[in-house]
Amino acid sequence: MLQLSNITVSLQGSRILRGVNLTVPERSLVCLMGRNGVGKTTTLKSIVGLIKTDTGSVKLAGTELMGMAPDARARQGIGYVPQGRDIFPHLTVWENLKIGLVVHGVRNVEPVERVLELFPILKEFLQRKGGVLSGGQQQQLAMARALLTNPKILILDEPTEGIQPNIIDLIGDTLVKIKKEGKISILLVEQYLDFCLSVGDSFYIMDRGAVVAEGPIAHLNDDVVKKHLTV
Repeated sequence: MLQLSNITVSLQGSRILRGVNLTVPERSLVCLMGRNGVGKTTTLKSIVGLIKTDTGSVKLAGTELMGMAPDARARQGIGYVPQGRDIFPHLTVWENLKIGLVVHGVRNVEPVERVLELFPILKEFLQRKGGVLSGGQQQQLAMARALLTNPKILILDEPTEGIQPNIIDLIGDTLVKIKKEGKISILLVEQYLDFCLSVGDSFYIMDRGAVVAEGPIAHLNDDVVKKHLTV
């Protein structure tokens, strides 16, 4: 589904990514992990086109994305929820969702009904401004809006950050449900280990701009955690 090959990125003369290789198969959820500042978010931004790469290839369903602008990559099937969520705080929940439809030329509201099934709490707040929602509700809104673009892959940057535990569980259940439907693959940047263990199929761990460990999620044992993730 998504394949990164030998991605290198330099910013202001410093090498940030060092030959990153990563694959997200169809119908799977892959966790990209690592300590702060190791290049996880830069990797995501290189996929969606927000950062220029020095070398490498980014393919989605066999289509090369390198050289495409971010909006063109989105139309190829990338749904991206960054850190901070980037919802429109002065628009209502419904208006935030509607923007996702308008941008992609969708005229019917059936996709909205589908995402409201996945995130039922949003039904109660359709006329409420996005900026007054709780952090967990904003995260669900951002994910719902990304899903309205009908992506082939959903890319999430630390969706549990600053979220209360019960909402983390809800988000985890929703990601598992999306994965089981078999239509969307998921790439998840996450530092919350238990969350990765509960939703992931496989993992990659980064350190100093490179992938240093990878494998099925069942191989994410205490030794790997201590070596690469413990601060």
